[in-house]
Amino acid sequence: MLCEELDIPEEAKRILADSGIRELFPPQVEAIRAGALEGRNLILASPTASGKTLVAELCAVKHILEKEGKVLYLSPLRALASEKYAEFKKYEYLRKPDGRRVRVGISTGDFDSSDPWLERFDIIVATNEKCDSLLRHRAPWFDEVSLVIADEIHLLNDLERGPTLEIVLTRLRQVNQEMQLLALSATVSNTEDIAEWLNAIPVTTNWRPVKLREGVLMGNEIQFKDGGSMKIQKRVSDSLLNLALHSIEHGGQVLIFTSTRRRAVSLARKAAAKIDEILSKSMKRALNHVAESILSSTEKTRISDLLANLVRRGVAFHHAGLSPTHRRIIEDAFRDGRIKALTATPTLAFGVNLPARMVIISDYRRYEPGYGYYPISVLEYKQMVGRAGRPKYDEVGESVLIAKTEEERDYLFESFVLAKPERIWSKLGVERILRAHVLATIASEFARSEQGIYSFFGKTLYAYQYDLRALKGLISKILKFLYKEDMITVKGPEIRATRFGKRVSQLYIDPLSAIIIRDGLLMRAPKISEISFLHMIAHTPDMFPKIRCSNREIDRVSMFLERHEDELMFEKPDEWADSIAYEEFLGEVKTAWVLKSWIEEKSEDEILEMFSVEPGDLYQLISTSEWLLYASQEIAKLLRQRDILPKIAELRERVIKGVKPEIIPLARLDGVGRVRARIMFNAGFRTIEDLRKASIESLSNLPSIGPSIAKRIKEQVGGFFKREEWKRISKAKKSDQQALTEYYK
Repeated sequence: MLCEELDIPEEAKRILADSGIRELFPPQVEAIRAGALEGRNLILASPTASGKTLVAELCAVKHILEKEGKVLYLSPLRALASEKYAEFKKYEYLRKPDGRRVRVGISTGDFDSSDPWLERFDIIVATNEKCDSLLRHRAPWFDEVSLVIADEIHLLNDLERGPTLEIVLTRLRQVNQEMQLLALSATVSNTEDIAEWLNAIPVTTNWRPVKLREGVLMGNEIQFKDGGSMKIQKRVSDSLLNLALHSIEHGGQVLIFTSTRRRAVSLARKAAAKIDEILSKSMKRALNHVAESILSSTEKTRISDLLANLVRRGVAFHHAGLSPTHRRIIEDAFRDGRIKALTATPTLAFGVNLPARMVIISDYRRYEPGYGYYPISVLEYKQMVGRAGRPKYDEVGESVLIAKTEEERDYLFESFVLAKPERIWSKLGVERILRAHVLATIASEFARSEQGIYSFFGKTLYAYQYDLRALKGLISKILKFLYKEDMITVKGPEIRATRFGKRVSQLYIDPLSAIIIRDGLLMRAPKISEISFLHMIAHTPDMFPKIRCSNREIDRVSMFLERHEDELMFEKPDEWADSIAYEEFLGEVKTAWVLKSWIEEKSEDEILEMFSVEPGDLYQLISTSEWLLYASQEIAKLLRQRDILPKIAELRERVIKGVKPEIIPLARLDGVGRVRARIMFNAGFRTIEDLRKASIESLSNLPSIGPSIAKRIKEQVGGFFKREEWKRISKAKKSDQQALTEYYK
């Protein structure tokens, strides 16, 4: 089917033509024929890069330009949301019937807001969690949504992400029964089940724009699913590395999935020496630029040094321990073809779109503390192999598992290559997960009685797959818990949220976290300090990532605990009576210590050395802590704990900036940050007034400041400076830099 045959406005057809899209892929044709453009609910299940997003775009344009509706695009991850936002931006050139241009907006953070500004946008991209939060705040613009696009709907099967998506879809259908739902998914075995739950038409296809060859490597030979085989030249003892070199020498890129971060780093190190030998001089120059970007973009750490060193040799690793900035640099360089081999943990398979000619799965087992090693799911395997083959560049994409014996090769073929993905099952029926959604249903007044609550949850996938009776007992238990903790009131058949319960739901935290914060604030530690509040939030189930205290750290953390025990709001468990609870408590104390080190201006590298906490985990920890400290502030207001409000407010800002109290005003300036703020403070510029009076030359001469940053600082503080003086300083600095570059050449 040609794009010009589509029943969409002519302006939209022109945008498709300008993008080089003239003919639809088979899955897109099937979706159109099934009624996607006629307002029918659809589940489109097809492999990665088969064109699902374009179907979503066509439906969105139709709704906005012809039905004057609003479109909501749901994404499981912030990175994916940003990708989709960028893709939809091209439609901002279109004009609606009233003459105004189409507007695209994105919202992925700040869970304590209804974001009224989103009402101005026609296409709204949001994460599932943000949408859940907006529903709790009863954002009025939901009534105008006529199309909901749910991406990666197979993640209903995920224990952490699935329940929120399930509740959001159930809630949206309750709020607006007339809206169209378009669900996008990787191929799963029970698409019909999910479609029936959503009253949708299933469209399932295995078509890909690039042919996929799945196989298993043993020794130096790959056996493929299609019956073919391929010999790999043996260069080194590691067959995986031989396979990677083979693909790169034939003009491809390699994506290697590993089970752990440590394995990703060690494989990247092994690959770098050999891949470096086959890179051209021009490619090495391009890679040097990428390496310099890594070194200059964030604080210097041993991880950034290692990553930059590997990138210079055409290799990189990618995992959650990297800073978001470094992950973006690596992703862009891999997309551009500069990085030839990328080792990654499986989270990448569920994240941004990074295709490669060859995907190698080095480990098909995962280690789970307390359970040992177990095989990955077929669904996870299919997600990884879906990255094989770059549309428009490769005719064939190859995915390869590694076997050491013939028996293992047979097992891998039977269990993964020839296997079908598992059925998707709801993961909603867990008390820890369900209690926040039960409270939200009451607090947002989506239900006002026990029967109303059962009626709502009776429309979930869990009730469809298992029967509502399986949930009733759990919901009843949660209601008793919420009543006991003063989050709901019951008068006859009517159930209402208390002021406390409503605020907890809006703050988007686990009710148990709110109870821990409430009890901590009311009980108070004998001695209140930063550690008191940092440990309090670390003690909540919402603290993420969970930092473990390793065996070699137990003595050191125990000593820290002894020094600060009178500052803690909760008693430590008995080490001998409950060793597991005691170790968990030590992990919480370690988390508080990490955060304390951060606000005392320890560098990322010092924190990595002291606690083995990598930059990416540190950034996630800071983000979670800022959110929990904000929630603590709001709960303290409800409890009228006015004396501690300023302490929590200052601590929250210190956690965000990573600074001691005296440099908070300097760190607030745009473009400054913790390192530059400390440099200025130590140089005698201790207040905003000092900066206002300072000459632009004296600021420019400070380490890591320079003319551009100095100019930004002066503009913010309102200080006077002569533009001619700034130009003279900039020119002098540039000349010095050029002279230095020439010297090192």
